[in-house]
Amino acid sequence: MHVVAEDVEQSAKSDKKKKRSFWLEFPLLVVVSLLLALLIKSFVVQAFYIPSESMENTLLVNDRVLVNKLVYYTRDIERGDVVVFSGVDSWKGEVEIPEPSNPVAAALQWVGTVFGVVPGEKDYIKRVIGVPGDVVKCCDVKKRVTVNGVPLEEKDYLYPDDDPSDEPFEIKVPEGRLWVMGDHRSVSYDSRKHQGDPGGGTIPAEQVIGRAFVIVWPFSRATTIPIPETFSQPALEAAGVIGTQAPLLLGFTGAVPLVLWRRRRLLKRL
Repeated sequence: MHVVAEDVEQSAKSDKKKKRSFWLEFPLLVVVSLLLALLIKSFVVQAFYIPSESMENTLLVNDRVLVNKLVYYTRDIERGDVVVFSGVDSWKGEVEIPEPSNPVAAALQWVGTVFGVVPGEKDYIKRVIGVPGDVVKCCDVKKRVTVNGVPLEEKDYLYPDDDPSDEPFEIKVPEGRLWVMGDHRSVSYDSRKHQGDPGGGTIPAEQVIGRAFVIVWPFSRATTIPIPETFSQPALEAAGVIGTQAPLLLGFTGAVPLVLWRRRRLLKRL
């Protein structure tokens, strides 16, 4: 009996030690989890909350998307990408977010932003329509947006019954910048509404945080966010290459006859 009682006593002490150990380790576990989340958020992938109607019906209010922050280290930003970018010192936020009333509220808001449960103060999500060198115009005779003269067929992702644009525009996208538009064109405060700003409404490519590639919440809407087929038109790419490389092509065109003429003269001398 003595041995059994001793075993019970040792077991009780062990249980108390385990409980005490758990409550001592729990804060550390929370801190480590937050640090890991911050590292992942900063360098790999980040969750974002959709606060406005500007990307409906592709993205709905309260959707959560994951944003790939590494993709643009391996390829350029492409037409049709849905991107999250920072509007700090540039565009005014589409949704006003009240300032935290105290340090605790500020900390909770920061944690919520990290995990994508509250929107960032100056983060936007739009679709890239034009990349550097593109001429983006609205509209052609069929009321379609054109890029380098090539019309975009946007019915697959535009909000039902929305026109591609309710106002005319034409811009050549400057180097290092992007022309972006929301899929719900009638309510989206996008590049069209910032044409009076420096850059003519375009945004700096360096302000892009990453590409939204999947909806993760709510589960009933979980799906990938692909690039629409219209942006794969060969004519669109060819027109873009010709437009951005025109000076180089003209240089080659002028240089070839000159080289051939010089070569003929040298052969005659021989």
